[in-house]
Amino acid sequence: YRAVAIDVRGYGSSERPTEVDAYRLVDLVGDCVGVVEALGDEGAVIVGHDWGSPIASTAALLRPEVFRAVALLSVAYTPPNEFRPTDVFQMMGGDDTFYIEYFQEPGVAEAEIGTDPARWLEGMIFSASGDAPPPLPGEPAGFAVSAGGRLDDRFRYPTGPLAWQGVDDLAFYVGEFARAGFSGGLNRYRCVDHDWVDLRAWREAPIHQPSLYIGGEKDGPTIWGAGSIARYPETLPGLHDSVVLPGVGHWMQQEDAAGVNALLLDFLDACS
Repeated sequence: YRAVAIDVRGYGSSERPTEVDAYRLVDLVGDCVGVVEALGDEGAVIVGHDWGSPIASTAALLRPEVFRAVALLSVAYTPPNEFRPTDVFQMMGGDDTFYIEYFQEPGVAEAEIGTDPARWLEGMIFSASGDAPPPLPGEPAGFAVSAGGRLDDRFRYPTGPLAWQGVDDLAFYVGEFARAGFSGGLNRYRCVDHDWVDLRAWREAPIHQPSLYIGGEKDGPTIWGAGSIARYPETLPGLHDSVVLPGVGHWMQQEDAAGVNALLLDFLDACS
């Protein structure tokens, strides 16, 4: 199969608009359609991980004539609904500030990350992985912020090389963000309420194309999305398979590359 990996707008070598609302899902869907057309193809199977998952699912929802099938990694498909996203994320934090709520104010997260981007990325990547130890009894949960604190206050750090991460991977990520900055990626979080308005006409809409979901047993979004996964018979009526990989955290495409590739290839074969 021909695989095409893109730098989503705001990342890597792609353009980085400064306006927050330039990162709405509808615009990112337009980018994906543009890639398909620029390559001279009529359609594609779209695959997304983390924020790529809502981009992929929204692309499949809005442009089914272009995206004939969709595979979602980590973040479960949740149809647009009546609940304002920032209200939901505020509730998820409880007495703390959930990380997505923390990212809402421009400049705050950028300032935190900018103090030591390499150390911040190392801690974020490891803390979200299946290798990170769970909080001890009485310890606060990760990926939330205490009043007056920082997100990285709760990060865990590896004590040695990670079996699933190349020796040069972290340096590459640091170099890419040094060039592109962090605001583009963070602006995606800041558009969630814009998306809620943009997608009102698709509230509770199912995706009918063939679909695949891959989660991780230790992945935060997989755990938080249990309710959405349970609704797949109605929200993803074309579901080929829904798999949660044992012992795997957020970076399933790296932590269990062979398992993820096998699932994707089986799905692509079924869609052919």
